Amino acid sequence: MNLKQLEYALAVADTGSFTRAAERCHVVQSALSHQVAKLEDDLGTLLFERSSRRVRLTPAGEAFVLSARSALEATRRIAEDVAAACGVVRGQLSIGEISSLTELDLVDLLAGFHHQYPEVDIRWLMGRSELLIADVRERRLDVGFIGVWSGESLDGVEHLLLAKEELVAVLPPQHPLARIERLALDQLQDQPLVDFPAGTGARRQTDEAFAAVAVRHRVQFEVGNIRLVEKFVQRGLALGLVPARIASGFSGVVAVPVCDAPVRHLYAIWSKTPTPAARAFVQLLVQSRGAKAGE
Repeated sequence: MNLKQLEYALAVADTGSFTRAAERCHVVQSALSHQVAKLEDDLGTLLFERSSRRVRLTPAGEAFVLSARSALEATRRIAEDVAAACGVVRGQLSIGEISSLTELDLVDLLAGFHHQYPEVDIRWLMGRSELLIADVRERRLDVGFIGVWSGESLDGVEHLLLAKEELVAVLPPQHPLARIERLALDQLQDQPLVDFPAGTGARRQTDEAFAAVAVRHRVQFEVGNIRLVEKFVQRGLALGLVPARIASGFSGVVAVPVCDAPVRHLYAIWSKTPTPAARAFVQLLVQSRGAKAGE
């Protein structure tokens, strides 16, 4: 087996598709499929169950992914660690952030990092907190910027607390509750709400907050982007609960504090064994914040 075969097989495992894996690896699908099949022949077992609808890992494939990911990571780190020992930071830096990050301008920070370390190839994406945490733990991402709730675990990653944010209710200006200085969750009972999809970290805490005070709530609209909350509220279709700094950037809505709403914690997270590029980025982040990592 060779490293390219490992890369191709991991791409299939990550994407669940030979077609998407070939696109990610910038090769034709026939070449990628041939190399994966050859790898399976060398190992003497199938790594994937193939059907017309989906591709799934076999039990052997699941064991392969764990070892192969570590092997590829270790191989990639060799050249980067040697270069770093010589004073040159290079390699790849993969960054993920939530769409509602408000505490820092990540683009400005990345621009400063790129100016200081031009040989690092930067990759950036947006995602949900729970997925970003898993990606950092499993080394698919170097650094993540996430929002979690008090008491949620960040085991398996290093972290830096960026901010604590209270949630506020956002309402149409004409809504009767918009004239109240401070709300309680029970005043939102049975009001149509716009929120993130059920099961996501952002939605779970909202659900638990209402449950803690034994208040029913009705999420009528589920969205995947925080800016859609603003639009639904502007049109008078629903009310929303968002971090106060997010609400300050909305227009055409009224933000009202909620006395028993949960508090969101914003963190930067990274691997316990960071690459040279990730280590340099975290150092730049800490310097920009004037803070200490791990607080």
